[in-house]
Amino acid sequence: MANPKRQTSKRRQRQRRSHHALTATATTNCSNCGELVRPHRVCGSCGWFGGKQVVAVEED
Repeated sequence: MANPKRQTSKRRQRQRRSHHALTATATTNCSNCGELVRPHRVCGSCGWFGGKQVVAVEED
């Protein structure tokens, strides 16, 4: 197997890893209850999507 001839410098190593940062997930407010919801998904707390009741949610 091949081995590196020189140690990778901190600068080159950090430049390579500059694209590895995590991005925050996008969220919007539910139009019905106001909870934070990821876009294009049914609200987990009330079951609404696109201005309609899509999923029946059990209340505790």
